[in-house]
Amino acid sequence: MIPEEVESSMRRALRGDQSGYAALYELFAPGIYRLCYSLLFNREDAEDVTQESFVYAFRNLQRYDAKLSSFKTWLYTIAICRCRNMYRKSQVPTCDLAPFLNNGLPAPRSETPEAALAQQSAREAVSRALASLTPRLREAVVLRYGHGLTYREIAEVMDCPQKTAESRVRLAHEALRGSLQAVGQGLLDELLSF
Repeated sequence: MIPEEVESSMRRALRGDQSGYAALYELFAPGIYRLCYSLLFNREDAEDVTQESFVYAFRNLQRYDAKLSSFKTWLYTIAICRCRNMYRKSQVPTCDLAPFLNNGLPAPRSETPEAALAQQSAREAVSRALASLTPRLREAVVLRYGHGLTYREIAEVMDCPQKTAESRVRLAHEALRGSLQAVGQGLLDELLSF
């Protein structure tokens, strides 16, 4: 079922009312941008893909079918496809994804420079581990934990069976565990020492 605000905005947009497009953009652009940034690691590319995704969605709004997926899932599918196109065009640099994925790292009890350094080290370790994943595994784990999608929604966005989506998240867990195991205990000890 489409939430009333989305349905109302879509009706206005389909009639050509610009306020409908603006409302849809305001509702969904922040999440689409976070998704794109979490996958592309580049602000400019994420902004470009976000814009391209909305241009495509708005041009094809009449093709959206609420019986097949939620509007959010439809937009995420469009954005993922455009991110994949961007993967093909460029190499993915690494950067700090932790703020976008809500990793929930505990804040140090102290505000000392040492505590800040320990927290920064933990964020960098998580970012390196995420960047080491294949694009498909990174997409699955970002959709699951960065955006709170269910496995069914992930499967719709990634155009794969639900069991495949579950498997990709599980494989991402294993890869992240392996990447972080070497530094994990030291970082945990360091964070808890403050």
